[in-house]
Amino acid sequence: MVAGLVEHLVLRSRCRGRLVPTRGRPPAASDLTPHREISREFLGGTPTDPSRTEAVSLPPPSVQAVTDELRESARRLLVDLSGDPDADFRPGQWESISELVERRSRVLVVQRTGWGKSAVYFIATRLLRDAGAGPTLLVSPLLALMRNQIQSASRMGVRAVTINSANRDEWEAVADELDRDAVDVLVISPERLANPRFRDQILGSVAPRTGLMVIDEAHCISDWGHDFRPDYRRIQRILGVLPRGVPVLGCTATANDRVVDDIVHQLGDDLVTMRGPLGREGLALQVLTMPSAARRLAWLARVVPDLPGTGIIYCLTQSDAHDVAEWLTDHGLPTVAYTGATENRESLEARLLSNEVKAVAATSALGMGFDKPDLAFVIHYQSPGSPITYYQQVGRAGRQLDRSLGVLLMGAEDEAIQDWFITTAFPSEEETDQLLAVLDAADGPVKQRELESAVNLKPTRMKLLLRNLEADGAIVKEGPGYLRTATHWTYDHRKVNAVTSLRRAEQDQMRDYASDHIGCRMAFLRGLLDDIDPQPCGICDICTAPAVDPAVDEDLVRRAAVFLRRRPIVIAPRRKWADYRNIPPDRQIREGRALGHWADEGWGALVRKGRGPDRHFDDELVEALAALVTETWRPSPTPMWITHVPSIRRPDLVADLARRLGAALGLPVVDAVEKIRETAEQRSMRNSSHQAANVRDAFTVRGPLPEGPVLLVDDTVESRWTITEVGARLKEAGCSSVYPLVLAKAGAG
Repeated sequence: MVAGLVEHLVLRSRCRGRLVPTRGRPPAASDLTPHREISREFLGGTPTDPSRTEAVSLPPPSVQAVTDELRESARRLLVDLSGDPDADFRPGQWESISELVERRSRVLVVQRTGWGKSAVYFIATRLLRDAGAGPTLLVSPLLALMRNQIQSASRMGVRAVTINSANRDEWEAVADELDRDAVDVLVISPERLANPRFRDQILGSVAPRTGLMVIDEAHCISDWGHDFRPDYRRIQRILGVLPRGVPVLGCTATANDRVVDDIVHQLGDDLVTMRGPLGREGLALQVLTMPSAARRLAWLARVVPDLPGTGIIYCLTQSDAHDVAEWLTDHGLPTVAYTGATENRESLEARLLSNEVKAVAATSALGMGFDKPDLAFVIHYQSPGSPITYYQQVGRAGRQLDRSLGVLLMGAEDEAIQDWFITTAFPSEEETDQLLAVLDAADGPVKQRELESAVNLKPTRMKLLLRNLEADGAIVKEGPGYLRTATHWTYDHRKVNAVTSLRRAEQDQMRDYASDHIGCRMAFLRGLLDDIDPQPCGICDICTAPAVDPAVDEDLVRRAAVFLRRRPIVIAPRRKWADYRNIPPDRQIREGRALGHWADEGWGALVRKGRGPDRHFDDELVEALAALVTETWRPSPTPMWITHVPSIRRPDLVADLARRLGAALGLPVVDAVEKIRETAEQRSMRNSSHQAANVRDAFTVRGPLPEGPVLLVDDTVESRWTITEVGARLKEAGCSSVYPLVLAKAGAG
């Protein structure tokens, strides 16, 4: 019955309020109305600006009856999908499905998190498939977080499969299923569109018979958005090879007018925009200014035990996420860390979904797509850089609860971290020109590793630049390498400057959000998302009394300060040179230790002070290093003497540290290492190739040397290439074992 209804309906298309027969073909783009926004009044919400709203004509009664019957069929699918026998569509859901199935429109759905955007595309898929359409192609950055949705879709007979880098051994079987038309939804990441093998073997056969194209998290297609992804640009090209009149659905919860306009520009002026109200009823927002990490940890330990349910605590850095998780676990609150480096993400998600943990301390890696309707609280340990990012993250709380909590803790380090994100967002013109020059001069494909040797860029930044250039058509990937194309390409200063200015403005908006002079926190966020007529929520800490007490236990603050200095960091020895040759075992250093992290509030603050204005390391650091060696680390065989990494710029700073440490440990200190040439600051070297080359042959060892293992002292370590190079020279000179010992570890190296 559903198939017959849809077959009847897809022979029609609406053009400027009229129903027009299409003589058996799908409607062409010219049959569709120009870009229009279906008002919130039509969707059962708040009216929008009449000038932006098209009147919707009612079809004739006979057609209306068919439409009503189709709607009821769709509602039964919703019951299967949700498992709720009384389920019915939220305002806008059926209208979106109808646009896709009946009118074959291109639709952009902008609805708050938890509204049910996945229900729209899974139900539309089932209806279109029953009418004989081809499979749905779903592009989403959320493959790891769509497992529950895919499982739910199977309840209404929608078979969804994914092709990704983790299931290469299944590609052939999936391709066979696609050839047999046994797949209803093919889910891929935008990055998969860049894979030549996927384009040739899978996409080439799927695109010409696609029945529905879905672009999840469509704001990623706009470089004005807070989460722009270069590979989303490829979607425009895919749209160009789809069959004529194939419906397209873009979904997002976080797009203001500027981003919507950009999406319209890229997906077509005939785009139908469905926007709903973005307020989160029952979500009580609150802001607390707590510059000290120790005070924030103390507040969490006091407040979280009394909060109902489970929640997420968002952190800006991986180390902070691990600190928060360990601290709360130590205080009897089972908490796990979830970051981009977490390997067992699926099991951690499952533990949170089943309420086996009180909280997950997460970076933005636990981002778009995670859906736990009964999540009771979201706390931000630091401030995000964008109010749109904040709205998206805090909006995970209370999707099906009468009351939930969102608390923002403002830390002293927030602005510095966000400044770093902003200043490193775009490769410079010089870096881009250098990379293109290398490719221009090459006779064949150049691997990323080879490019890193020639261009001083971090691997992650290099990868982003390559993706941007490839998405723009300036380069093409061939095998494991890259080739320059004949496409003319110039650095877009205007766009870079404009987006950077926008990010600075968003930083200012977050400062405004944290103030008490904005009227209502939820209304302020909705206004920044260009929501129409945002009204005061009545439950934030400006509208009424704060939901949670800001008081902090001073004893907990002291204990948190000790905790932040609690644990030294292991310095793993390098086993290979930068060119991937093995370092001979008799030239390798031993495992070392760092007292703390450079950016931490614990020891890091004292180290930064000593390297900066004081030009002298505090005695407390010397005492802590000595205690680390004798009480915590206890390297074996025991070091018998001390030397240090020399510096031409700061010749006395580390030398003095080594002398005082020697006195504390009762060990002789020998100036055994000499720096024989000036080098650039290692922090200015962005990748392993440049870091290794910067210090290669820069040191020599003067003998004779004392017998026995040595402690090699330095103030900071990041890439490990300096201690690796100096350690190799010491081993060549006869040292039996070299143990690196530094004050602070910076970066990820």
